[in-house]
Amino acid sequence: MQEVTIYDIADLAGVSASTVSRVINNYPYVKKATRARVLKLLEEYHYVPNETARGLVNQSSKMIGILISDIRTTQHTDGVYYIERELSRQGYSCLIYNTGVAEKDQARYIQLLSQRKVDAAVLMGSIYQTEEVCRSIQTYLPTTPVVICNGFLEAPNIYGLIADERNGVCDCVELLANKGRKGVAFVVNQYTPSNHLKEQGYLDGMRRFLPEAEPLVIQSGSSVQEIFQATTEMVKLHPEVTGIIFSEDLLAAVGIRALAELHLSVPGDVAIIGINNSQFAEICVPTLTSLDNMLYDLSLMAARNLTALLQGEHINKKMMICSKIVERQSCLLYTSPSPRD
Repeated sequence: MQEVTIYDIADLAGVSASTVSRVINNYPYVKKATRARVLKLLEEYHYVPNETARGLVNQSSKMIGILISDIRTTQHTDGVYYIERELSRQGYSCLIYNTGVAEKDQARYIQLLSQRKVDAAVLMGSIYQTEEVCRSIQTYLPTTPVVICNGFLEAPNIYGLIADERNGVCDCVELLANKGRKGVAFVVNQYTPSNHLKEQGYLDGMRRFLPEAEPLVIQSGSSVQEIFQATTEMVKLHPEVTGIIFSEDLLAAVGIRALAELHLSVPGDVAIIGINNSQFAEICVPTLTSLDNMLYDLSLMAARNLTALLQGEHINKKMMICSKIVERQSCLLYTSPSPRD
């Protein structure tokens, strides 16, 4: 069936195309009877506005670009879901690109967003917090509002929302210290600005709450095998470790399995804390104490900040959201750790 246009509806209603447009956009000054007649025809013929044509008039594509470095990362895809749902509710469509982690590829996708004439962009994660990405934004999207989730770049059109993971991880060290854990390690899988802040929070906590203990930072790699091996080797080489903070919940879940293979109980021998408060925290055994970096709140705020900017409103360039610890079985109970060789 041929697509019905605004002019077809106007002819059928016996009114001008501009009158139909005013009805579609809910403008005033249309007679009640005329409005009812036009609305009935719009419904009868399943009229769908041509957003491309409207965009040419309004200089708006109603399209928001979202960049994510790895769609396999549950934390970030959850954030994209929340953002897309909120933007869709506000009448926007989303163009989502899986950019990879290489800076040159990320910069290329920013150029693609420019070619697609997006109204605004969201960058998911601190991994986009680089000079090359900043240069690309200033080259290809110099006046387009850009919001970075859990990151910030210094530029006139870039806005940042940051989870306070540094202080949050410091609080995790305090929690373990208060539970009598004298040796606390930090396991991280890869370098990102976010993970760097987590590590700094760990070191802050060690200085404040366990000054007699030697900080221990282990880089594990990202595969399950690498995380498993790193955890196994660490507890064998460092029997003084009775508490471990992992940079993500997934790492912590693998760590718990590694400890079980060594016949070490959690939390009896080693207390465990993850970060993200994801589904992994709820389904692993024992359930995982985790630092909630408030992904839902941060994502919702990112979407609402963008729509506010597109409506000409002022928002703060950089905003921080406090994180909180959600205690579960992996360090909720305290049992005096048994000696390990």
